[in-house]
Amino acid sequence: MRSRSRQRRQNKTDTKDRWMITYADLITLLLIFFVIMFAMSRLDIEKYETITESLQLTFKSGDSLLEKGHGILGSGDPYSQVSPPATSGQDDQGNKSSDVNAATPAPMTERELAFRKQEEELLSLMNMIQQYIKDNKLEDQIHVSDLPKGISITLSDRFLFDVGRADLKKDSAKTLSKLASLFGSLNTIVSIEGHTDSVPVGEASKFKDNWELSGARALSVLRYFIDQAKLSPDGFQYAGYADTRPVGDNNTTEGRTKNRRVEITVLRQLQQ
Repeated sequence: MRSRSRQRRQNKTDTKDRWMITYADLITLLLIFFVIMFAMSRLDIEKYETITESLQLTFKSGDSLLEKGHGILGSGDPYSQVSPPATSGQDDQGNKSSDVNAATPAPMTERELAFRKQEEELLSLMNMIQQYIKDNKLEDQIHVSDLPKGISITLSDRFLFDVGRADLKKDSAKTLSKLASLFGSLNTIVSIEGHTDSVPVGEASKFKDNWELSGARALSVLRYFIDQAKLSPDGFQYAGYADTRPVGDNNTTEGRTKNRRVEITVLRQLQQ
């Protein structure tokens, strides 16, 4: 009985420690694996040095986007950078240097020069019209503004026409003559647009509706510039928009007054 009990305890002990055999085998295999990997991973010194030297050359010669950039590592040749230095005429020590390497702006094309000249003319035109309005106390009748499309000159219908009519008043000739003298030297298109309020034309009017009235008023201004001031018709265009482009509330008297107008716009464009 004792021998059997002792044998059972020994068998239990042997069964409990068997996992260590598997663990030892695993550790041995891992050791062999890393030894093989280490043996296969020999470093090629020549290739490593070649790649390192190439990267260093690239970083040193690379130009920086910052002012006075001398490469990404700050050790590149300052005279071989692509972007020009922020200031010319002095080196890093404050001494004067030659302008041989200084970048010069590319010359402007003829069209760019023409646009620049036109902007100067438009600015001068606006200043002269503003001064004319001030001198003649016409602030409540004429308004001038600088818009993206050009210099816009808005004339009230009371200044140009009688109610429901498209014939120019005699008093408007002085102002239109002044504008004509300024338009003659411009190399651009002058657009003339007629606008009305939303109130329908009267039954006694010779115009069918506000479309005809607004177009006729714009045409009357155009006729003055062409027939009276003898300006070239090639520099003008006109249109009537009735009440489709209001600038005020048509439900109020003040808004309807603002909507009844003629807009003369000196466009920002060159003639072909």
